[in-house]
Amino acid sequence: MSKRKTLLFFSLIIIFLSSSWAQKGVKELSLKDCILHAVKNNLGVAVEVLNPELRDISISQAREKFLPSLRFSFQRRETNTASYSWIEAADQMTTSYDYYEALISQAIPTGGNFSISLDTYKNDSNRKYQTFNPVFGSTLGLSLTQPLLKNFGFRVARKDILLAYNNREISEKDLKKALLDTIYTVEEAYWGLVSSVENLEVNKQSLKLARDLLVKNQKEVEIGTLAPKEILSSQAEVARREADILQAEALVKNSSARLRVIINLPDGERSTEIIPVDKPVFEKREVNQEEAFRTALENRPDLQALRIALKNREIDLGYARNQLLPSLDLRAEYWSPGISGTEILYFGENPLTGNVIGTNPMGVSGALKDAFNFKYRNWSISLTLDIPLNTFFSRAAYANAKVNIKQAALTLKKLEQQALLEIENAVRAVDTDYKRVHAYTSARELAEKKLEAEESKLNAGLSSNYFVLTYQRDLTLARTAELRALIDYNLSLSQLDRTLGITLKNRNIRISDVGSGLSY
Repeated sequence: MSKRKTLLFFSLIIIFLSSSWAQKGVKELSLKDCILHAVKNNLGVAVEVLNPELRDISISQAREKFLPSLRFSFQRRETNTASYSWIEAADQMTTSYDYYEALISQAIPTGGNFSISLDTYKNDSNRKYQTFNPVFGSTLGLSLTQPLLKNFGFRVARKDILLAYNNREISEKDLKKALLDTIYTVEEAYWGLVSSVENLEVNKQSLKLARDLLVKNQKEVEIGTLAPKEILSSQAEVARREADILQAEALVKNSSARLRVIINLPDGERSTEIIPVDKPVFEKREVNQEEAFRTALENRPDLQALRIALKNREIDLGYARNQLLPSLDLRAEYWSPGISGTEILYFGENPLTGNVIGTNPMGVSGALKDAFNFKYRNWSISLTLDIPLNTFFSRAAYANAKVNIKQAALTLKKLEQQALLEIENAVRAVDTDYKRVHAYTSARELAEKKLEAEESKLNAGLSSNYFVLTYQRDLTLARTAELRALIDYNLSLSQLDRTLGITLKNRNIRISDVGSGLSY
């Protein structure tokens, strides 16, 4: 029974270790894979993706200004008053009044407003000597109000819409800039991981050289050709390089974790170790500084966003200038009334007799028919001039708009100068890092030859462990420096693309791909 329990216990341990190993696992990724993961899943990019959506909502909200508005109203009133004359009523005068109105109002692009209204009423009273009771009335009205100075014009009336569209474009440029920054961060983290992995390999090669020398020295001590104390330096160097490997392994894990967070792997792969499959390239890239500057002016999203912001300031300035004008409003109205009701028939067609002999009922349709047929045409035109004195004594809004547009123009110029400096630095870095790779490659080749020569001298008894170990360390440093220079060259190429604003184009990344892997 105990054997079964023991077997079951070990089986559970094996299953647990297997599942743990499967959860950690490894994942081989190219630089392109990492960039696509980041574009679709990076949380910083996801935040920027929402801004254009918010701007779309702002555009819809601004355009609501030109959506028609409907108004319906109803009123019912009944009054009872004492009658002081036999002509009015017997004892009290009672009147009931019902009123209905429907109105459609529409703002027009020139800054005015157009409306169509239809109102209908019914008046029923117990007054004597009336010819119609109840009375139905209807009026169809057309009204146009148009500013001619202040608040006149397409740009003034559509100011909020124009600003909303421009802000939508700015949010797209900000998203593009966030993508450029994120892609560069991915490349930096990826090549940092590659560098740490290669550095680990360099340290392993260095450890192997130290161990080989230690084995050689141990054999020589055994056969008596080397004093035992001479082996101590080799043992110390092996221990030191083993410590270097521990540090290099930790750096690999840290670099892998940083890249994993940036590309935001799914929850099930949070502990996955990323294995980079790409190696840094070394191809010379010729860059013309003037052409690079022109490319940056056309493609850099931060410059594009500032140009659009400058357009917004121009719109604000035009609006502020318009608000300095006096108000001159044109109002034109056209209305057609109609009336009908129940006709009261008197004896001898004389209402003064008070002798009602019958009625001729007519509903509200007669009043509506007269109104829609424009039986009674009425019109009115008016001009209203309003001159607020504050526009003569205070022009703060206009002055503020002028200062804002100057500030935006200076900010754009400053950013263009900064872009020029960044391009100069990026072009210089590409050229410098390319030359550094050549220089460090030569240094590494020389370090290899020096080590080979020193090992030959050691085998011939003409050198010591100290010099061999020193040249091994020199070779390790040379290999590390060469690798660092090669990584720096690839990063300088990425930084150049980022500075020119052409990273997305070179990587064939579309805005439609952004954030598609995220769920909210």
